[in-house]
Amino acid sequence: MNGRWPQGAGLGFRRELLPELEAGVPEAVDFFELAPENWAGMGGRSARQLRAFTERYPFVCHGLSLSPGGMLPLDVDLLRRIRAFMASHGIALYTEHLSWSNDVGQLYDLLPLPCTGEAVRWTAARIRQAQDVLGMRIGIENASYYVAPPGAEMDETEFIRAVVEEADCLLHLDVNNILVNARNFGFDPLGFLHALPLERACYIHVAGHHREPDGLLIDTHGAEVIADVWQLLDAAYRRTGPLPTCLERDFDFPPLAALGAEVAQIARMQRRAGATAVAA
Repeated sequence: MNGRWPQGAGLGFRRELLPELEAGVPEAVDFFELAPENWAGMGGRSARQLRAFTERYPFVCHGLSLSPGGMLPLDVDLLRRIRAFMASHGIALYTEHLSWSNDVGQLYDLLPLPCTGEAVRWTAARIRQAQDVLGMRIGIENASYYVAPPGAEMDETEFIRAVVEEADCLLHLDVNNILVNARNFGFDPLGFLHALPLERACYIHVAGHHREPDGLLIDTHGAEVIADVWQLLDAAYRRTGPLPTCLERDFDFPPLAALGAEVAQIARMQRRAGATAVAA
């Protein structure tokens, strides 16, 4: 599929931000990310507003409802709409979560998959089907979760590697999700990062999270990125190089200038990582 591949540092494209974005996009923002379910098929003023940005900036589609690991038949009609939407706006990258999110209907939550061989085969087959419909390889994101499914036959990094290799897809790396899960389940985030198939990484997310009084971390995308997440991003860049990286912010929005400062932090880290790679 033809389109503009993202480069540099990006920001989630949210309707709440549109008035400020239309007044001026922060200098550090190189691309935007959106959920295609929220924009595909949209007409009128919303469509015109989006077109004004897709004509100027590369975009990434980050899906919310495909449910790669779910039991219901894959929504091929949705994929066809997404393919047409991406072609219309020159979007080259689509990613989704390694999770399931439907049963008798859409659950509006991203639930973890059991780390079993059967789940690998089932999920990889559905990802291959999605890639066939979209006509492109897609990125699959390591997800946050709060209950680990029973019956694991392998650890999570082995499961992720098996899925992306069997599906022949790409890895969408979310460093905040790694940290949230590591703190909640008591494992080493850096060790987890290095065990992932980073040779397949194509795209990275950073975000903020919420800490409950009992210490539980909730992946909210509603707060500033903390130092530990920035450090994990830096460690990722040392392995992957400065891949395109998006700041996720879904609610409790600060002024756009504050989000621009976080995107600028991504850009500075990317420049540093690029300079280090050249020196090496």
